[in-house]
Amino acid sequence: MRIYIKEEVLLRKDEAITKIRDGSIIVHPTDTIYGIGCNALDLKAVNKIRKIKNRETMPFSVIAPSKQWIYDNCVITEEAEKWINKLPGRYTLILKLKNKKAVSKSVNNEWDTLGVRIPKHWFAAFVEKAGVPFVTTSANIAGEDFMTSIDDLDPRIKNKVDFIFYVGVKKGRPSKIIDLTKEKLEIIKR
Repeated sequence: MRIYIKEEVLLRKDEAITKIRDGSIIVHPTDTIYGIGCNALDLKAVNKIRKIKNRETMPFSVIAPSKQWIYDNCVITEEAEKWINKLPGRYTLILKLKNKKAVSKSVNNEWDTLGVRIPKHWFAAFVEKAGVPFVTTSANIAGEDFMTSIDDLDPRIKNKVDFIFYVGVKKGRPSKIIDLTKEKLEIIKR
């Protein structure tokens, strides 16, 4: 079943949240581009996204349900706190993970770091209401162009997701990556 939900028609919000908690795979908008995602605690769903994207080893990022979730589950340095205070925003913060059970081991392939975001977009409130971290990775097959409209969503992805939140053409670029795990902050543009 494919449900296309426009931004102004969120009538099935509670039903969609329940389905996501139960392992559904969705395409969703952010403040930058469209992503494909799922409940980051659901190992089976995360592995399904790995197969869909043909991305077996590189870690995924998550949309955190709140800033408090980041504080509870990641190591927060003074520099990291400055960046967390800037959230929501168009960047992904790479932080050391202090709670290994905060996400499924397949999200970051058991690395000791995790990419976290809180987009400046209504979808972040959706994740907050769901109350679980949410895998977010560009809606494309690894190495191919990312989705900017429903017309360029790869059929290999479209046919394997449970539903799509579509809000029209996105003209953004992927988020900047801010690596806060080293002595010196590193900003990675994509």
